[in-house]
Order: sequence, then C-alpha cells, then structure tokens
Amino acid sequence: MIDIDAVRADTPACESLLHFNNAGAALMPDPVYKTVADHLSLEREIGGYEAADKAEDALQGFYDALAGLLGAKPGEIAYVENATRAWDMAFYSLPLREGDRIITHGSEYASNYLAFLQQAKRRGLVIDLAPSDASGQIDVAALAGLIGPKTRLIAITHVPTQGGLVNPAAEVGRVAREHGLLYLLDACQSVGQIDLDVKKLGCHILSGTGRKFLRGPRGTGFLYVSDEIVETLDPPFIDLYAATWSETDSYTLAEGALRFENWESYVAGRLGLGEAVRYALKLGLPAIENRVTELGAALREGLSGIAGVTLRDLGERRCGIVSFDKEGEDPAALAARLRRDGINISTSTANNARLDLAARGLASVARASVHYYNTQAEIGRFCAAVRNG
Repeated sequence: MIDIDAVRADTPACESLLHFNNAGAALMPDPVYKTVADHLSLEREIGGYEAADKAEDALQGFYDALAGLLGAKPGEIAYVENATRAWDMAFYSLPLREGDRIITHGSEYASNYLAFLQQAKRRGLVIDLAPSDASGQIDVAALAGLIGPKTRLIAITHVPTQGGLVNPAAEVGRVAREHGLLYLLDACQSVGQIDLDVKKLGCHILSGTGRKFLRGPRGTGFLYVSDEIVETLDPPFIDLYAATWSETDSYTLAEGALRFENWESYVAGRLGLGEAVRYALKLGLPAIENRVTELGAALREGLSGIAGVTLRDLGERRCGIVSFDKEGEDPAALAARLRRDGINISTSTANNARLDLAARGLASVARASVHYYNTQAEIGRFCAAVRNG
C-alpha cells in the first residue's frame, strides 16, 4: 500500500495542476529535485570536476540502484543520456550481417523502427513484422513460424508510446531463449510503473528513461546489457571512458556495460536518477504497479461513460497509459483545451506510430497517463472536463 499523503507531500503543484504525466515527464519528487539542485549548486561553487569527485560514492551507487530495480548486476548497467540513445547504442552494436532478420511488432516505437529501416538499407538486414493477436498485442503463438535460419533478433517495445497496451514481454523472451535469439526490449514506458525483472523477462538488453514513470530528471536514461552477450557487442562509437588506449595501434573495451558510456555526462542528472530509483524502490514496485493499474482502469471506466468518447487501448493487459478520442474534437484541440484548465495530457499521432495508428485508421489519439500520486477525485475532475468541453 502506498502512502498517498506522503507521496503528494513530496510532489509539487498537486493541488493546482492535474498532471496526467503528459507522456513526457511525471512530476519530480522533492528528494530527487533536491539531489539535482544540490549538485548543481556544488558545481557552481567548486567546479564540475571537483563536484563529481565529491559525489563519487553516490555516482557508483547509481549502478547498485538500477541493478536492484531490474534484478540485474551493477556491472550490467550503463548510464546513457536518454532511452533512445541507450537503445541505439545497443542495437547498433549487435553483430548483425547482410541477410540477417529482425522480428518486431507493429506497436514498435518510431525511433526504433527508423533504426531498423536505416540498417536494412545500409547493411541489408530484413525486418519481419510479427502479427497481432485478437487483442492487438504481439501474437506470441505466431512467433515460432516467423523464425528462420537467418533470424537473429527479436526487438519489441514493452509498452508502446501510443496507448495502454502491455506486450507480453516475458512470453516473447521465452520464445527468444528457446530459439537462441537475441532479445532487445524497449522499456521506456514500462520502467517505473511495472515491476520489471530482466531474468523473468528473458531479455538480453533493456533500455529505459528517467523522465517518465521513474520521476527522474529529463536527459537521463540507462541501458541493461546481460553479461551473457556483452563481450560479443562492439559499440558504434567509443571514447577514453568506454575503452583504454592500451597500445599505439590498439585498445581494450571497458568491462561490462560501461563500454556503452562516455566520459562527459550529466552528473547531477545521474545522481537524480539514482535517487528517483531509490524513491521508487522504497515505495515498492509491486505497490506502484498495482496502484497505477487500478487508476488506469478507473480512468477508462470513467471515460467509457462519456458520450462520444472512444477508448483506443489494445491488449489483454493494460497499464496506466490511457488513449482515447472524442467525437467532434480533434485530440490536439482537446489537449490544448484541457491545458488551459490546468490539466496536462498529450497526443500520439500516426507519424510516430505508423504501423499501429495508421493501420487502425487513426490520425491521432489523446493520451492521459496516470501515476500513483493521482487520486480518484482527480480522475473525476478529468472526466468532467472531457465531458463538458
């Protein structure tokens, strides 16, 4: 059980702003803000290098915190400036060759699919699209039929940006393991709202962000890379932190996931992300998941009773992201109207989810993302605002 009063005491503007996560960033808890602000103040007083030296123990604690969040080892964690760059660093390091095949799904994030297309063009890779089952999630039963002698990778998004679908990531992981395939999981939207364990998920690589459900600073992200495969990966670029210039004409990559980091990074942000993870762990990810799921279900129930509103979420399992539209009101116009009333939501467009929304004949959808600090009363206020526009 989460102590909502305590959480809201750590969350600014709760009373004046109905913040439904706005798809981009959840509200930052006070302890996370203080961690970032204190370090920036220290940098201002004594300089960036000196401040980083003083924060060395806390910086190393970042790896322990993320490992605890994901059920991983500290050496399997890398700090990266955002989730997309973390995903890119991993994907572009994979030992894929001309003719190799990648299996993904129509819910895949646009940036990831663009990388598939680029590498298909550059290196002759082939993209295989797994079908959806009747609920709209990836059809796990159909995966085996797509796997051939040149299949090397399954790469999916756990929770797509455009809706509340939760893909059956662990079931996909079992298929990948059974067939000896690499498994890359984008957990940008799931980490922080769903209790994740990389061993149960079966993934070799997982990427995530700090700014969404973890409630960390913007410009922070992380990458998990399993010890099973890290020595087979060649990062797309390296620097003097990711590798050692061991001889005049040779170098040695850093051990473990550190080979995906670089020397210059947002130190205050890394400290803030570590604090955000510890904050989530203190509340308990199972409790967070239960509350966010319950609030998401309550929001769907409330919206379903509004004339002209259509819920657009897919999947057997749904999370705290709720997608919908309202007859006669464009999603962007709806978001703008609600914002004038102090209610933050966002939109997802077919440009960012071409294989999903466009295939369903949807140009865009409104997207409201509840978090554990939201309340039933706020859901009621939100539904009234949608109804009365």
